[in-house]
Amino acid sequence: MFKDFLMRKMLKSQGVPEAQIDQALELINKNPELFKKIAEEIQTKVKAGQGQMEASMEVMKKYEGELKAIK
Repeated sequence: MFKDFLMRKMLKSQGVPEAQIDQALELINKNPELFKKIAEEIQTKVKAGQGQMEASMEVMKKYEGELKAIK
């Protein structure tokens, strides 16, 4: 898919190893709506002035149970 291609390019450009890229894409494709919701919440927190890393960690903790269930 085109989305996978773009995501793979973006992750590669940030230095993510190929094996981790494959794992990430597999998880995202299993539940794309969850990852869309996570991304939107992170973006909202960043726009409100919170740091990217802090916002990401906070939102990921919130959805930790759902993320573990995907595996």
